[in-house]
Amino acid sequence: MAKEPHKALSEAAARALAEAEARRADYERHAAELAKAKELNGRKGPEPVRYGDWESKGLASDF
Repeated sequence: MAKEPHKALSEAAARALAEAEARRADYERHAAELAKAKELNGRKGPEPVRYGDWESKGLASDF
């Protein structure tokens, strides 16, 4: 089967995609800043809040 050509996006859809891209870039910029900061006596690895739960010694708790 042949693929259908992409439909033109409405103004609202194009604006939503642009806003999502801006939020994604802001998030990545913020994550890069956090990666540079040195945390004293902190946990190793990625920030647990990012995943919505906290894991310690194999036990996970949601908050």
